[in-house]
Amino acid sequence: MEGTIEVIGLGAGDAEQLSLGVYRKLLRAETDVFVRTIDHPVVKELQNEGVVFRPFDDVYESSKDFTTVYEAIADRLVDEARTKSVIYAVPGHPMVAEETVRRLLEQTDVPVDVMGGHSFLDALFTALNIDPADGFQLTDGTAFHRHGLNYRQHLLISQVYDRMTASHVKLELLEDLPPDYPVRIVEAAGSRQETLIEIQLEDLDRSFDKVSNWASVYIPPVPESMLQHTFSRLRHVIAALRAPDGCPWDRAQTHETLRPYAVEEVYELLEAIDEQDDDGIVEELGDLLLQVMLHSQIGEDHGYFNIDDVIHSITGKMIHRHPHIFSNQSADTVDEVYATWDALKQEEKGDERTSVLDGVPIGLPALAKAFKLQHKAAKVGFGWDEAADVLAKFQEEWRELQNAMVEQPTDKVEEELGDVLFVLANVARYYDINPEVALNRTNQKFVYRFSYIEKQLTNQGDDIWTAPFKKMEDYWNQAKRKG
Repeated sequence: MEGTIEVIGLGAGDAEQLSLGVYRKLLRAETDVFVRTIDHPVVKELQNEGVVFRPFDDVYESSKDFTTVYEAIADRLVDEARTKSVIYAVPGHPMVAEETVRRLLEQTDVPVDVMGGHSFLDALFTALNIDPADGFQLTDGTAFHRHGLNYRQHLLISQVYDRMTASHVKLELLEDLPPDYPVRIVEAAGSRQETLIEIQLEDLDRSFDKVSNWASVYIPPVPESMLQHTFSRLRHVIAALRAPDGCPWDRAQTHETLRPYAVEEVYELLEAIDEQDDDGIVEELGDLLLQVMLHSQIGEDHGYFNIDDVIHSITGKMIHRHPHIFSNQSADTVDEVYATWDALKQEEKGDERTSVLDGVPIGLPALAKAFKLQHKAAKVGFGWDEAADVLAKFQEEWRELQNAMVEQPTDKVEEELGDVLFVLANVARYYDINPEVALNRTNQKFVYRFSYIEKQLTNQGDDIWTAPFKKMEDYWNQAKRKG
């Protein structure tokens, strides 16, 4: 005969907090009364009154992690209830921070009834003197992660059982908060044994040598000025700059006036990458992000779009164009990924594009545009398969340039030089080298070596404007040997 599982809450503290109905049900129970752990004030008091509990403490001792514990408890309860009805008693309220109850409600093998109890949240709000209407978050210490936390609200971390759990919570919080940030530990909230201590965040785990496993951690709302690394803080800063009483320069900007800055920031990022300067990369990525935020704020100010629309667009695009990650399609090679990407991109654009070459930005620098055009053409087979063929085409174009230089008509030289550069872009494509990046590296190399010449001439008391070419060339070769 199939039974049921009746889940009841034991409240946050001692037996004084039990409702009369729950108290009578436990005293008169004719079915097995299971309890997540025997270590609870109510359980100990009711044992003295003759209630027999079947605890799951052995599951805690034999399991490697809390996920395994919750799965094992739920499975055992369902097995017990296949032939008889059982009562399952949990601390606090069954629907607050009780993973085992959530798992029981998800299964469909046996019916589950939930009977409420006094939530530990009520006791915590009272102990901490906080109003939940101000906004609060409740999170589980056994599966704690900093992402998604709203530090501007009251933050309550339950099920901080021991020093190891407290250490994990501390390390996560230290990613966002200073070591001396004040936090509070509330132990046995709502019971006669309730204690509350205030410590610095860096001491959180060390304090758990003296705390029982009925402890919660409270993080008071964090001032916005301490959250400089968060996206919401950045958004507020940009909005303040563009506000009616904000910065005159930022308020004067438009999408058009910001165009040159976007290009400039990209090249400064490339320079930091080429120099393998991690601090520089961080700074330049920040400058590039600033451009995104300013354009988004301008869009929001005019009522056209905002940063949420930008994020929604790119998130949706990445999911749609990666079905081998977010769907059931497979892609084992880079070429397969490229093919899928192009097909989905064409699908997104619909009938807007009539040529394989469509989609190359008009404003790209000419060398980058040549690279992009030939890359697109090669995708449909219009391109040489062997490096020798590409180099042969280069030799052909080079001879035509030389002939034009002999004849000296300027427009012809310009045309043939363009052909040479176009073929060189194709050489770069064949070897999977971005010609803009390659040329930028050479530009930097030139600057370094020429600066070396200037420095050496200055040290010798020479004027670069009058120094002979041979002397400058010698210093150039010195710089080249120095690398």
